[in-house]
Amino acid sequence: MSRLTIGAGLLLSLAFAACSEKPQTIGQRKADGPPADGPTTAYTAGNWKAGDAAGWEAQMRIRAQGQNEYSRTGSPP
Repeated sequence: MSRLTIGAGLLLSLAFAACSEKPQTIGQRKADGPPADGPTTAYTAGNWKAGDAAGWEAQMRIRAQGQNEYSRTGSPP
C-alpha cells in the first residue's frame, strides 16, 4: 500500500470517529417532584413559599394572561 492510501484511510477513520456520539448517562435517574416544591430563592415571585401548590397555580394563571395573542390584539378566538 502506498502512503497516500494509508493516509486517506487514517483520515477517514478519524472523520468517522469524530462524528460518533458518546453516551450521555450520569448514573441513576432522579425522579422529579412537583414544581410547587421548588426552592424559595431571590428569583421566586413575591410572597410565594415552597410547597404552596395553590399559590403556584395562581401565579401561573396570572403569568399566562398576557401570553394569549387573541386577547392582546382584540381578535376573537
